[in-house]
Amino acid sequence: MRSNGHRRYGGDFQGILDKLDYLKELGINAIYLNPIFESPSLHKYDARCFHHADPHFGPDPAGDLAMKQGETADPATWKWTAADKMFVELVRQAHARGIRIILDGVFNHCSTDFFAFADLREKQEKSAYAKWFDVHKFDDPSTADKNEFDYSGWWGVKGMPEFIEVTDEQGRKNLHPDVKAYLFAITKKWMDPDGNGDPSDGVDGWRLDVANEVGTGFWSDWNDWVKKINPDAYTTPEIWVENAPTFVKEGKFDGVMNYFSFSMPVKGGLIDASLPIREFVQLIEDRRKRFPADQYAKLQNLFDSHDTARMTTMIVNRDRPYYSSPQDFSYDSDVHAGNRDKPYLARKPNEAERNLQRMAVLFQMTYPGAPYLYYGVEAGMWGADDPDDRQPMVWEDLKFEPQKISPGGQPGRDDDVNYDAKLHDYFREAIALRKRFPTLVEGEMQLIGADNNSRMFAFARAGSETLVAVFNRSETTQTFRFHFGTTDGSAPNPLVPVFISQGKLSDAVVKQGSGKVEVTLPGWTGVLLKLD
Repeated sequence: MRSNGHRRYGGDFQGILDKLDYLKELGINAIYLNPIFESPSLHKYDARCFHHADPHFGPDPAGDLAMKQGETADPATWKWTAADKMFVELVRQAHARGIRIILDGVFNHCSTDFFAFADLREKQEKSAYAKWFDVHKFDDPSTADKNEFDYSGWWGVKGMPEFIEVTDEQGRKNLHPDVKAYLFAITKKWMDPDGNGDPSDGVDGWRLDVANEVGTGFWSDWNDWVKKINPDAYTTPEIWVENAPTFVKEGKFDGVMNYFSFSMPVKGGLIDASLPIREFVQLIEDRRKRFPADQYAKLQNLFDSHDTARMTTMIVNRDRPYYSSPQDFSYDSDVHAGNRDKPYLARKPNEAERNLQRMAVLFQMTYPGAPYLYYGVEAGMWGADDPDDRQPMVWEDLKFEPQKISPGGQPGRDDDVNYDAKLHDYFREAIALRKRFPTLVEGEMQLIGADNNSRMFAFARAGSETLVAVFNRSETTQTFRFHFGTTDGSAPNPLVPVFISQGKLSDAVVKQGSGKVEVTLPGWTGVLLKLD
């Protein structure tokens, strides 16, 4: 799409099965997979169908391709391929380890090889799928030297035909009933593979690509269908813009990929320090509170994804925006390593930048919401936007040569890209905080205060225990003072450090007396305190 995607690095369902124990040990409890459906591209946002896993992710690609010949949109014609069955086995083994599986649904567009569009391209207006797409003009068979066939493609890209939207009987924007029926059928297939009414053998949720380009009439009906199959299923749309809370409510989603209300404020305030610390804290809180209180814990709080530069590279490039415009295919020019005019540095982060990363991760683990980690961040991976952000995983048992080649216009380098065991241990310990202290998952949030001069701030989480998180965004050691205790000024129980983002617990100096607390922290450090 936006990059040179000719290089392929392999990967399949067996590879994920082989690493489930690694993921379990890391402490995660859900895996969100980019599209697994049959597709000709590396990114797979241009599916050939949604009712089959990509044959090349399974053990018998040739057999799968032959098996599915003659299938239509009718589920009665669908067969279970070897790749489909292996994916169901992946779900089973993930569930056995307490790990849920979330699929990526791309219900706005497909590829020109999509079974329905291929039939339409061949048969034109006589196709059974003629009403599935927004066709501007059919081919005129009397003009043999011309092909007048024209249709709407996603953002004008003809390689990704869009499914047509209609106005339903309730006056809502919806997908055509035939498209809708197909999407409901594939949803049922993956959520209840054996069709016995018990969803325990199926996927646990969905992430929906470019969701705001499909009407909320469809999403409302579809989410009702998802909850009918599995009331505990989780759905989260990709929304980058300000109206995310309204869209989530109208579409009946559980959460959201929290770019606007988490990623962007954190990049500007906590990583870049382009916002005064009080303004950052107020901004992220204001945006969080646009969602209903019962949704706070379900917001998918992320730093990076397959659509952005990696978190550590954002830290290296603290003078650059999170993104420019999600409606512009050139938006990644600001965050792309190949930009010669204004190089986006793709080097390995230094130790100070790793400290800032560790502090930001502690913020993510202690702030309300569901933390989302992009693969490899725990192993030390870095990189700019496509294709850097899709590099192969640096597994512990693999050894790589130093990275010496730099994109045009960048300084030379000799970077060790191997697995970072020390950073991995930090992530594992930070993730474990949410199991160690359940209050971090669903406890109430109370902002304590922020100080622009010291660039420090603090907030409390209250539930089965009381926790206080304190952060120092300054590069130097600073002290933050705040009131914490009873209204009459009497001294509360002591606040004891239980986790620090760098160094030793003793590096966090806590003094208390008469309801006043004083916390001194090294630069770019966060600490979690527990009321003893």
